[in-house]
Amino acid sequence: MERAVSLVKNKFLIAGLAFLVWMCFFDRYDFATQYGYQKERNKLQYEKEFYTTEIDNLEKSIKDAQYNPSEIQRIAREKYKMKKDNEDIYVISEVAPK
Repeated sequence: MERAVSLVKNKFLIAGLAFLVWMCFFDRYDFATQYGYQKERNKLQYEKEFYTTEIDNLEKSIKDAQYNPSEIQRIAREKYKMKKDNEDIYVISEVAPK
């Protein structure tokens, strides 16, 4: 019992516990803040990976569109409704339901 009382009266132990509580809960870099930073960092890393793959895909598409004749023909047919001389094109559009 005396040992427990002496531990409670120890000013270094009290100061150490107060410091620990302050650093864990009330400081500018407490646990909740660090958790939020980690969550934001993970989200940004995911977005970085997504946009990096999108950039790679777009660069590949641009390269194909510049040098591949069949890709140029596909783009011309889909986007610009171009056709060959002996072809007929029928454009079918969907009507939105009311």
